Amino acid sequence: MFAILRKEINSFFASPIGYLVIALFLILNGLFLWLFKGEFNILNNGFADLSSFFLLAPWVLIFLIPAVTMRSFSDEKKQGTLELLLTKPISLLHIVLGKYLGAFVLILIALLPSLLYVYTIYQLGSPLGNLDVGSTLGSYFGLLFLVAAYTAIGMFTSSISDNQIVAFISAVFLCFIFYIGFEGLADILSSSFVEQLGMSAHYKSMSRGVLDTRDILYFLSITLFLILLTSKLIATKGLQKKEINSLIGLFVFLISLNVITNIYYKRFDLTSDNRYTLSASALNIVEEVDSPIIVDVFLEGEEFPSEFRRLQFETRQILEEFSAFNQQIVFNFINPLEDEVNRERIIQQLNERGLTPMQLSVEENGKSSQAVIFPWALASYNDVTVKIPLVKNKIGATQQELVNNSVQHLEYAFADGFSKLINPKSKKIAILRGNNQLKDQYIFDFITTIKDYYYIAPFTLDSVASIPAKTLKDLSEYDLIISAKPTESFTENEKFVLDQFTMNGGKSLWLLDAVVMEKDSLYNTGKSVAITRDLNLTDFFFKYGIRVNPVLVNDLYSAPITLAIGEGSESRFQQFPWFYSPLVNPEGNHPIVNNVNLVKFDFANQIDTLKNNIQKTILLKSSILSKTDGTPREISLEMTAEEPDPKLYTKPSQTLAILLEGEFTSVYNNRIKPFSLSNEKNISKPTKMIVVADGDVIKNELGKNGPQELGFDRSSGQLYGNKEFLLNAVNYLLDDNGLINIRSKEVAVAFLDMKKVASEKSKWQLQNIALPLALLGVFGFVFNYLRRKKYSR
Repeated sequence: MFAILRKEINSFFASPIGYLVIALFLILNGLFLWLFKGEFNILNNGFADLSSFFLLAPWVLIFLIPAVTMRSFSDEKKQGTLELLLTKPISLLHIVLGKYLGAFVLILIALLPSLLYVYTIYQLGSPLGNLDVGSTLGSYFGLLFLVAAYTAIGMFTSSISDNQIVAFISAVFLCFIFYIGFEGLADILSSSFVEQLGMSAHYKSMSRGVLDTRDILYFLSITLFLILLTSKLIATKGLQKKEINSLIGLFVFLISLNVITNIYYKRFDLTSDNRYTLSASALNIVEEVDSPIIVDVFLEGEEFPSEFRRLQFETRQILEEFSAFNQQIVFNFINPLEDEVNRERIIQQLNERGLTPMQLSVEENGKSSQAVIFPWALASYNDVTVKIPLVKNKIGATQQELVNNSVQHLEYAFADGFSKLINPKSKKIAILRGNNQLKDQYIFDFITTIKDYYYIAPFTLDSVASIPAKTLKDLSEYDLIISAKPTESFTENEKFVLDQFTMNGGKSLWLLDAVVMEKDSLYNTGKSVAITRDLNLTDFFFKYGIRVNPVLVNDLYSAPITLAIGEGSESRFQQFPWFYSPLVNPEGNHPIVNNVNLVKFDFANQIDTLKNNIQKTILLKSSILSKTDGTPREISLEMTAEEPDPKLYTKPSQTLAILLEGEFTSVYNNRIKPFSLSNEKNISKPTKMIVVADGDVIKNELGKNGPQELGFDRSSGQLYGNKEFLLNAVNYLLDDNGLINIRSKEVAVAFLDMKKVASEKSKWQLQNIALPLALLGVFGFVFNYLRRKKYSR
């Protein structure tokens, strides 16, 4: 067998045709990947990976491998040497394996120069070496399995004809049918089963760096069956009935084995961030879906910057993973701006549905242009439709950073959208009233957002004075309470009801102001005095392990304030630094704050933590350039003209929001109770509580047409992350299926250093096109020199 292998390699490289075939393969790869404009060009795409190569390679190999294998048996038959070979003391299977491995090794030699591409990506990555080695290695494994199957097809066609051209054309045709033909037929028949019969569906997963036992067995089955079939076909006596029966038995066995592995299988996601492994929470949401979920993705177009082409690619991959798990998930990519005639009308219609467009800068050949895209998807299920945002905005982010954030957010975005469609509402939230909390119009946007997930109802504690036990019973029917900026103190009866709600496992979200200070009063009078607000909750939170201090956090990293300057017709609005509006950049990997935009505070207070058995997680804190200002204190708009002294900002990282988890001890443990209860508890069930030291975090602005979106600042046009933070907080407090934990998944998109690409483009193009050909030439010279030397003796 090994003698045949050596003979195949020697005869291939002894002929100029062998070098010509490999040279054409290298030239095609080099030109499409590094020179020609298009979707395969790595330098223009800007991604630090070889996905373009693994997308292009199957098409080039469709012609390369038949060119290598066409003479394997056709030439032997034509020259009459096959009968001589069959008389040798070697089995038919060993003959086929020898020729098969010879052809396989030749293809590997042709693929070796592609390692130069890996080196190039490594050098051009931003930063240097920003290459996912695991994903690249897994993709090479997938390519090798595809090569194995293509080679088996080439050997088979070579065994059925004594004409090399016929063998070549037959192999190209069969490779094409196996690779893409079944996929086209599946589109016509709308059958996912037919698609799974083709190689493309199995190669796609492996080419991303995901090895699946189903895909591996599929390629091995085709390869093994065709090798055994070829070994039977080359026999001079042809196929006998016994051999036909054995082949049928083998075919049935392989089909059965593939069916079994579709039930019991294992996936190995070799990507460094496991980006193609959906979390159990996401899969649980769609597991029981038995009618179609139709997803229309509008992230389609011709003038996308490279970063957004990557977002488009990753969106497709995520949806393919969902669809592979449950075939009821069907998705389509739609270009909403394809119809130039009705372009404006379509944009207006999408705007009316809440699908706002996004304008991007496109840099190409040193020229800058603008492109409009709709980074949205619509998911429909049983006549209900939800919109899914595909772009995760972050203030001050570059387009690359924007795409990084968005790719990381994709799984959560789709899982969240599917959850809204599939899962009926079950949890109840009580919005506390009675202590002069924010009015409905100021929390309108947030309530509108969370009502898609939960039942919402107002709840007043006024009845505590007369029927406290019944009030507690009614409150206990809710899973979460939200108290948004109370300004009137709580009575002992109210505190006891809230305490026992917590003891019974109730969750709570508190947004508190420990200082009386409002921006509106500043705008009206120009100055105001900040004083302590006594809510009678100090002992309440002290027992749970925190204290909200009546001080103002003064932070140099803050949102500006917009003031009118000048008089009459010369008046205009101008932004000034305002250090009492801290802008908090969430840090850490906790799912509540992971990948959340800047959160804006107004007159925030500081939270101290106390030692007890409650687990405390700081969610938001001020910057390193912050301090605290005690009260009472006069606050004036004239402060905007003062230059701050950074040396005075000596109290960094003040806690502004905190999560408490565990078994709470009652505030009234070993104390006289305000009223008696028959089932009073002193130790709670495991529960959670979040305290935010600023009531304005949940407050939306009011515009001419009603409430604005929470987090939107009209004066600056910025959209802060307040709504997302609070939505995550509520989801985390009430989450019983782990959906919120998807947010902690870290996914990073690797980009090329485009400045380096621009300055060294010619160098890398020359290296990746010319150097492989030069190496092939050196190999050919050395090989033929040694061969002549060997036979000249």
